[in-house]
Amino acid sequence: RTLFIKTADTPNENALKFLPSTAILPENRTIEFLLAREAHHSPLAVRLFTIDGVKSIMFGSDFITVEKNPEDAWMDVKPEVFSLMTEFLSNGQPIMNEGHDSESLSPDIDINDSDSDLVAMIKELIFTRIKPALQDDGGDIEYVDFINSEEHEEGIILLKLKGACRSCESSSETLKNGIETMLKHYIEEVKDVLQVSDDFQK
Repeated sequence: RTLFIKTADTPNENALKFLPSTAILPENRTIEFLLAREAHHSPLAVRLFTIDGVKSIMFGSDFITVEKNPEDAWMDVKPEVFSLMTEFLSNGQPIMNEGHDSESLSPDIDINDSDSDLVAMIKELIFTRIKPALQDDGGDIEYVDFINSEEHEEGIILLKLKGACRSCESSSETLKNGIETMLKHYIEEVKDVLQVSDDFQK
């Protein structure tokens, strides 16, 4: 079967979304690689990081978002990414190494027994309403925590933006006007939504 790869612009001028005619990850899963040394689980990501100008990579179920360094031009980076991706995917090589559990790729929205009803509602909204919209733009979102106790300020959701959304100039607008507005609309206990950095620890 011939492989086709389409590309789509994202709201971030330094990120492009590549849409191959083959599945990349299990449905509704994403994984992001911000550094080459993090990419050892994925032979494809390792290869993509060898291209000059590639800054970060995110895999979704049916897309790959590649972010370039701002000083590099797409006219230089895109043909190399396109060529490498086409060759790799046409050969049917595994995208992730065996033994790397695909179920653990984005467990943030899995609803756990320990989650309160509120947290379960927040995760469900993120999963059904917010993630699909951001993935359309070549990005994603990760649920980090919900702070709702008397000793802390109440009703704060902590989130991480990923892929094209992470370094997009309009990401704070997306967070406040889009995500926060929707979550507040459906869940009155939500008072604020904050973006945390990649090295944030709960």
